[in-house]
Amino acid sequence: MRNARSGKSKKTKSTVIFVVLVCIVGLLAYSGFNGFKNVFGYRVKPFSQSINRGLDLQGGISVLEEIKGNEVDNETIERTIEMLSMRVNPEGVKETSVQREGKNRIRIEIPGEFDSKKVLDSIGKTGKLEFKGPDNKVILTGTDVENATAYLDDMGSPTIGLELKADGAKKFAEATQKFLNQPITIYMDEEVLTSPTVQSVITNGKATITGSKSLDEAKRQANIIKSGALPVTLEAVEFKTVGATLGSNALPLSMKAGAVGISLIIVFMIVYYRRPGFMASIALIIYVLLVLGTFSAVKVTLTLSGIAGFLLTVGMAVDANVLIFERIKEELRTGKSVKSSIDAGFSRALSSILDSNITTIIAAIVLYYLGSGAVKGFALTLMIGIILSIFTALTVTKTLIKLGMEMGILNNASHFGIKRG
Repeated sequence: MRNARSGKSKKTKSTVIFVVLVCIVGLLAYSGFNGFKNVFGYRVKPFSQSINRGLDLQGGISVLEEIKGNEVDNETIERTIEMLSMRVNPEGVKETSVQREGKNRIRIEIPGEFDSKKVLDSIGKTGKLEFKGPDNKVILTGTDVENATAYLDDMGSPTIGLELKADGAKKFAEATQKFLNQPITIYMDEEVLTSPTVQSVITNGKATITGSKSLDEAKRQANIIKSGALPVTLEAVEFKTVGATLGSNALPLSMKAGAVGISLIIVFMIVYYRRPGFMASIALIIYVLLVLGTFSAVKVTLTLSGIAGFLLTVGMAVDANVLIFERIKEELRTGKSVKSSIDAGFSRALSSILDSNITTIIAAIVLYYLGSGAVKGFALTLMIGIILSIFTALTVTKTLIKLGMEMGILNNASHFGIKRG
């Protein structure tokens, strides 16, 4: 009698949890795609407004800067491009483009930005390099730096070699003694460039800075430290506002295509896998909300290639569920109980899911660090999507399947399409 009551209580509890979960998902989906005007005094923006869009989807500003003065070598121009890139894209997640055009011109394109004064002020400012201690007091400025070069040390780690002028060397010696085993942060225009920890007292004005993720990043940081400010004078010779390069209908059509594709996937999962497919469809909706929410939170700039990367991960998320369900069905065919089959199915599918997704993540990382522009955007959305697809498949889907089993809608082999004699 107690077991019956306990079982009924557990079923009721699981049903309540499931209904509440579905209501929350529905509310989040509505707010994500429609927004709310007033929630406790705050406005909740829909994803269409909170996610940044690239120049191809929303337009922006295009500036052509000309380098003034005498002949300028290629190294100086590359340093200038690095400095400008850091100014217009300090977080590194916007799809900005800073490229050399011709002999002495640089083209800067900033999606979603239409404030011409703000852009010109940002590009034209002289630049301010500062070394600050933990007490936030300035130790060195750009005028104290003699040279900075990037290289790979004996262990193959990217390193920056820093050389200071005589006055700078004296100030740095005092600072390294004072802040031994503490970080000294290097700022460019009040943006953190790097924050190395002092390993020893440096008295000769020559230091090494480690911690860069790659040699390219070390070169970029070294160029900025070396230049201290823009190494050339720039003059804006062309300034224009550009419309969406793929047309104003590109984003709505892409979203419509994505909605149709996801809907077809949901229909397929429910028709083919029935009750488990319904649970997987809820998990897929949660996955889409998580991905779009992450795009909004980390300020990813979405381009058409980024949308393609996102839709690709939707297919991979479904593929993980298919692997899990097929493994569960294989276990059920051997005569195991539903509970044992679910546990074994998730366990057996784990290695296949991780193997396929980790190799794709590695490829995405390579694309992100070696690519640029649209390629980088595709790689970033792909990485975010794959990581979240693994999470939803192994946690959200599993939780929903177990809730279904406890509610009594997935407690029989026939519910998974397996007929037993």
